[in-house]
Amino acid sequence: MKNQIIALVPMIRRFAYSLTGNQHDADDLLQNTIERLLTKGVPENVELNKWMFRVCRNLWIDEYRSRKVRQTAAESPELIDGQIVNDEKQQTDKISLQEVNNAMDILPDEQRSILSLVAIQGMSYKEVAETLEIPIGTVMSRLSRARISLSQCLNNSTGVMA
Repeated sequence: MKNQIIALVPMIRRFAYSLTGNQHDADDLLQNTIERLLTKGVPENVELNKWMFRVCRNLWIDEYRSRKVRQTAAESPELIDGQIVNDEKQQTDKISLQEVNNAMDILPDEQRSILSLVAIQGMSYKEVAETLEIPIGTVMSRLSRARISLSQCLNNSTGVMA
């Protein structure tokens, strides 16, 4: 199991980052996911990769809810990468990436996690449905709404009318 977990770390790290939008939070979420797997184990007849994604998502939902209750989810300047980039292309890329991250943050958790699993992890709709234990139709409708919302948000932030 240890070798399987090590092989899945990069995928779970990307998924955690897509949920949190912050590298430090993503690393914490990854660590908590691995810790939970090692302490609680994996149920029988469950694929490890699907279980890891589910545990990661559930831990993030718990964290997100507790932050919301404590009202500490507000962004603060010390959490933003303050490096100055001289190259105009890198600045544009960074702004674009930040716009996408901001748009992803606006999405509801259900839509964000499904969009992340399909677009970033490359999972099929069926794999997402099995991983999150929801009907494939729900995956498709949430993904569609996520794409529409993301597109509208990005169009609004760049001044392009949809």
